[in-house]
Amino acid sequence: MSNMNVIVDTLLSIDGALTAAIVDSNSGMILGSGGAGVDLELAAAGNTEVMRSKIKTMKSLGLKDSIEDILITLGKQYHILRPIDKHEGLFIYVVLDKSKSNLALARRKVLDAEQALVM
Repeated sequence: MSNMNVIVDTLLSIDGALTAAIVDSNSGMILGSGGAGVDLELAAAGNTEVMRSKIKTMKSLGLKDSIEDILITLGKQYHILRPIDKHEGLFIYVVLDKSKSNLALARRKVLDAEQALVM
């Protein structure tokens, strides 16, 4: 039984969290989401391209490694994209208010949420 809603709620409990989603990078579709402040449909589709592009670049460079997370730092926000190891093609997407969040702690909590996800 999936605990996706619990995981999204856990992600939204991170200090400074504005929105969170679990995204299918094959289609760009949101599988679960919560929060407000960002057009998640558009963000999921756009960040799917970011994820695909990084994976393609790593393959082109011959890098035998995996992505832990991708951090995009904006003036007022952090955007964290974290592939879900147990479910290839899925990733967690979290938007944080930069002034209200602790980036190191947020990354750790996203990791914990990823590991706790059951599909």
